[in-house]
Amino acid sequence: MMFTLTEVASLNDIQPTYRILKPWWDVFMDYLGLVMLMLAIFAMTMQITKDQVACLPCLEDQRNAPGASPNSFPQQTTQAAASSAATGDVTSTTPLMTKDLPDEVVHEIHVTHQHTSTVAEKTINQPQPTGVKTNLDYQQYIFINQICYHVALPWYSKYFPYLTLIHTLVLMVSSNFWFKYPKTSSKIEHFVSILGRCFESPWTTKALSETACEDSEENKQRLTGTSSAPKQVSLEGKDESSNVNSSTPMLGVKFSADKPITEVPSSMTILDKKDGEQAKALFEKVRKFRAHVEDSDFIYKLYVAQTIVKTVKFILILSYTSTFLAKINFKHECKPDIKQLTGYQTFFCTHNMAFMLNKLLISYMALILIYGMACLYSLFWVFRRPLKEYSFEKVREESSFSDIPDVKNDFAFLLHMVDQYDQLYSKRFGVFLSEVSENKLREISLNHEWTFEKLRQLVTRNAQDQQELHLFMLSGLPNAVFDLTDLEVLKLELIPEVRFSAKVSQMTSLQELHLCHSPAKVEQTGFAFLRDHLRCLHVKFTDVAEIPTWVYLLRSLRELNLIGNLSSENNKMIGLESMRDLRHLKTLSLKSNLTKMPTNITELSPHLIKLVVHNDGTKLLVLNSLKKMINLIELELHSCELERIPHAIFSLTNLQELDLKSNNIRTIEEIISFQHLKRLTCLKLWHNKIITIPSSIGQVKSLESLHLSHNKLESLPPALFTLPKLRHLDVGHNSITVLPPDVGLLHNLQYLAIQLQQGGGAAQASVQMHQAQGAVSGEQCAHLAARGSGSTGSAHSAGAERKLPGQTARPARKLPPAAQKRPGCGGPSLRRTACGS
Repeated sequence: MMFTLTEVASLNDIQPTYRILKPWWDVFMDYLGLVMLMLAIFAMTMQITKDQVACLPCLEDQRNAPGASPNSFPQQTTQAAASSAATGDVTSTTPLMTKDLPDEVVHEIHVTHQHTSTVAEKTINQPQPTGVKTNLDYQQYIFINQICYHVALPWYSKYFPYLTLIHTLVLMVSSNFWFKYPKTSSKIEHFVSILGRCFESPWTTKALSETACEDSEENKQRLTGTSSAPKQVSLEGKDESSNVNSSTPMLGVKFSADKPITEVPSSMTILDKKDGEQAKALFEKVRKFRAHVEDSDFIYKLYVAQTIVKTVKFILILSYTSTFLAKINFKHECKPDIKQLTGYQTFFCTHNMAFMLNKLLISYMALILIYGMACLYSLFWVFRRPLKEYSFEKVREESSFSDIPDVKNDFAFLLHMVDQYDQLYSKRFGVFLSEVSENKLREISLNHEWTFEKLRQLVTRNAQDQQELHLFMLSGLPNAVFDLTDLEVLKLELIPEVRFSAKVSQMTSLQELHLCHSPAKVEQTGFAFLRDHLRCLHVKFTDVAEIPTWVYLLRSLRELNLIGNLSSENNKMIGLESMRDLRHLKTLSLKSNLTKMPTNITELSPHLIKLVVHNDGTKLLVLNSLKKMINLIELELHSCELERIPHAIFSLTNLQELDLKSNNIRTIEEIISFQHLKRLTCLKLWHNKIITIPSSIGQVKSLESLHLSHNKLESLPPALFTLPKLRHLDVGHNSITVLPPDVGLLHNLQYLAIQLQQGGGAAQASVQMHQAQGAVSGEQCAHLAARGSGSTGSAHSAGAERKLPGQTARPARKLPPAAQKRPGCGGPSLRRTACGS
C-alpha cells in the first residue's frame, strides 16, 4: 500500500474547534464514511493479495453431449473407467519376451515382473480415478488463469474496491468542503474563535449569573407573595412613608426587602481590568464580524450545494451498484482465443473472491443507504425552515437583555448550526450582541475608573462663580457625578451614551446642563427631578434625532439653546409641537441654518420674551411666524442674510431690544415704522452695509441705545441728535469724516463711539466719550466733539487729560481697555472724559 488508513482518514478530519458546527447528521455521516473507507481498504487489500481465478479446459465431446450445462464440469463415465481398467489388465498380462537373454537377467526380470504384477493386482482392486487428462503443463495453466481473469470476470468484480474507495473519498470531501474552501473557512475560523472567547469570557458568566439572580428573586417574590402574603413587604400593600425602597436595582441585581441585603462580592460588581478590556474588544469584534458576515449568504449556499452533491452521489451509487450485485458469481465460462496455444477453446473458471466481494458489496450498499437517509434528512432540515434568519426571542425572554437583535444570512446560518451542537453557545453569544450588556460593561469600567475623588478635582468656578464640571469624550456618565451635590453647571461633550438615573435627584444645586453631541436618556424618577429643577439647557447636535425627547417636557425650564442642523425640510422632525409643555420658557436660542421660521414656535408666545436666531449665513426667507410673538421683548437675528428690516418685526409691540447683526442690510428706510414700537429702547444694526441713516430716525423717540458700527456710513443726519432718550451711540468703524456739532443736543448721552476719517483717509482719529449723567452739559459735549473733530491724530497722541469749558478739572478714572482703544482703529487713541466711566 502506498498510504496508510490513518493518512486516508485524515481527509475526513477537521479542527477540533470546528466540531461545534457539525450537527448530529454530519457527525453520523462522518462515521459512516470512515466505516466505508475501512471496508474499501479491506476489499482492496484482499483483492491485491488473494484475488485470482482457477480454470480447466472443457472437452468438445463433453460440451456437445446432450444435457451438458455450460457451468457444469464434465464427469467421466463408468464405461470409460472400466475401459481404462481393462487396458491396464491387457498391459499387465502381456507375456514378457526373454529370448536370447542371459539367465541372470532373465531371473531379475522375472522377479521384477512378479512384483509388478502383485502391485497391479492391488491397484486393480482400488477405485479408478475419474479425472480427464488434459495434457497441459503448469505454465499453460498460469497463462490460462491470467487470460481468463481479464476476459471472463465482469469489470465490477475486478474494480469494486477501487470504486468504493473513490466514492467514499468524494463523500468525505463533500462533507467538509465548506471548512476547507478559502472564502468560507476564513469566516468560519473567525466565527469559531469569537464564539469560543464569548463562551469563556468572565463578562458572559457575570451577565448570565445576574439574569439568574433576577429570575430567582422574581420567582421567590412571586412564591412568597402567594404563600405568605402578610409577611411580604411591598410598596403596593403599605404606605410609602412606612416603607423604604423594598427593591433596589443595582447593576441589574434586585434585592428583596424581606431579607437583609448581603454584601455583593467584588467579582460580581467590578470586573478585573484586563477582563473588562477583553470584553470590550469582544464587543467590537462581534460588531464588525456581524457587519461583515450578514452581507452575504455564501456559506449557506455552499453547505446546501455540498449536501445536494452528497444526495445525488448516494442515488447514483445505489442505482448502478444494485444492478451489478447479481453479476458477482463464483463460476465463469471463459472462451479466450488461444486454442493454437493450448489446444482448447473453452475453459471453466472459479473466482475465489466472489463470495467475499458479494458480502462486502451488500454491506457497502447498506451503509450507502443509511448515508443517503442522513443526506435526505439534512436536505429536509435545510429547506424546512428559513436558516438565513435567526431570532434570539427565547434568549430575550430568559434574560434581562431584551434588545438582542435578530440576525440574518450567514451569521444566522452559523448560529443555527451551533444550536444543533449546544444552544448554550448561542445564549452566551447573544450577550455580546446586546447594547444593554455593552452599556452595562462600560458602566462598570467607567465607574471603576472615575471615582468621586477624581471628579471632585475637576470641578471649577466659572465666570458666574458657579461650580462647573466639564466631562469630555467618556464612554458614559460616571455614577460618582450624582454624588456632587453642590454642582450647579454640568457640561457633557462627545459622550455617546448619557444616562441619568434616579440618583440625579441628589444634585439639588444643579440648574444648568450642556449636552454637546451627547444623546441622553433619563429614568422616570430622574426625569421628575430634572423637570422641576433644571433652569437652563444647551443641546448641540448634528442630527435632530440626537435631541432627547424629554427636553420638550421640562416644564420648569427657563432657557433652551439648540445648536445644530434644523433646515426647513426637517422642521417637522424637530418636535417643536411638543414645546407647548415648556410653560416657563423665557429664552429660546436657535443656532442653525433655517430658511424659514418654524411655525410651531408661536405656541411659546404667551411666555417667551427672548428669541435668538443665529443662522450661520443661510438666508432666512419667511418670518411671518414672528407676528404672533406679541410678548417678545428681545429679538436677535444674526447672520440671516437679511437685506431689509423684516416687516414682521413691526408687529411686536412689546419689543424692547432688536439686534440684526451680521446681515446684508443696505437701507433702513423702514425705520420709521419703529415709532409704533413704543417700548423699543435698543436697536443694533451693526456689521451690515448701511450707507445712510434716514431722517425718519428722529421719529423713534423711545431709543436709548443705537449701534451702527461696522457699516458704510459717511455722515450722520441731524435728526439723529433729536432723540431725547439716547444714552448710547456707537457709529465706529464707518467712513464718517466730521462729528456734527449737533451731538450736543443729546442731553442724556453717556457713551459715544466714533471713528473719524481725515485727509481722505490718510489719518484717522478715534473718539470715545463716556459721560456721567448730569456731570456734563450738552454744550460741553458739543465743544468736546468740535475739538476732537478738529484735532489731528498727532495733536492728541499724548493723550493728556483736558479740562472742559466751564468745569473744574479733576483726576479722571481710568477707562476700561475696550474704551481706551478699539480694535481696528488706524490712529492714536484720544480719551475724553468728564467724570470717568
